[in-house]
Amino acid sequence: MNQLLYTEFKLIIANHYRQSASFTAYSLSQKMTSTPRSISRFNGAQNYVATDDLKLAVNAALTLQRPLLIKGEPGTGKTMLAEEVATALNRPLLQWHIKSTTKAQQGLYEYDAVSRLRDSQLGDERVKDIHNYIVKGVLWQAFDADEPVVLLIDEIDKADIEFPNDLLRELDRMEFYVYETREMVRAKHRPLVIITSNNEKELPDAFLRRCFFHYIKFPDKDTMQAIVNVHFPRLKADLLSHALNTFFEVRDVAGLKKKPSTSELIDWLKLLLAEDIPAEILRGKDNQLAVPPLHGALLKNEQDVHLFERLVMMARHHR
Repeated sequence: MNQLLYTEFKLIIANHYRQSASFTAYSLSQKMTSTPRSISRFNGAQNYVATDDLKLAVNAALTLQRPLLIKGEPGTGKTMLAEEVATALNRPLLQWHIKSTTKAQQGLYEYDAVSRLRDSQLGDERVKDIHNYIVKGVLWQAFDADEPVVLLIDEIDKADIEFPNDLLRELDRMEFYVYETREMVRAKHRPLVIITSNNEKELPDAFLRRCFFHYIKFPDKDTMQAIVNVHFPRLKADLLSHALNTFFEVRDVAGLKKKPSTSELIDWLKLLLAEDIPAEILRGKDNQLAVPPLHGALLKNEQDVHLFERLVMMARHHR
């Protein structure tokens, strides 16, 4: 009897291991088939100066199939990056611009109960189908797209601190449940998710763990010159040189509440060209520090303007 039980026990154990092995092989084959055979690479864009580190970060997010979290000073081209990546990869771009009142649910879908109630009072036949009152959010549109898209979640740090946590499952597993229609929405193709932040709030660790992170450093003078050349390919060399020197002098002033950004430099150069201001005007007498013309494009509050004017006056008195 004991021998019979022992033999039966061995058969059960052997059968268990066979099932486990077949399940493991099936799981591995599923993972292998779900991994894309070829992954598009971002090699830069014609209208955007991307450093090697930035290109590497985009390609890392593509390879890992994880969201790309981009931080940096305002005006350093974080939003434009998503636009240029979408163009370079030949993918549609979907944008979700976050506000302080934005809720994660809005990115999935919203149920328009008010319209359904109104239609029911009017005897509209549409009320019989609840799908008519489900408004798809940007994430649903990205999941439902027939081709891979680039999804921009812009300035995520503007939202409530719980906003990133509310999107953990959706961004990680690429699916969410619609309670009103009792259906599971799954992504047909995993989108490239680019998330931008101006670092106004700290993001939760659980959210950061699911992202590939890159910080866009403020461009040095050589990189900035390349950026300007993209926007103004025919800009005279002397004007560009004087303008860049003046711009970085303003940025280097200690105590500024808001340092001018790349986008503000572009606006300032556009004004200099429109007003036909010569390069020598950008420097004061004897090549001393001077308040730049049209400085309202660079200095955006009265404290910074007064600070810069005081520094100019002090430089004149100490000549």
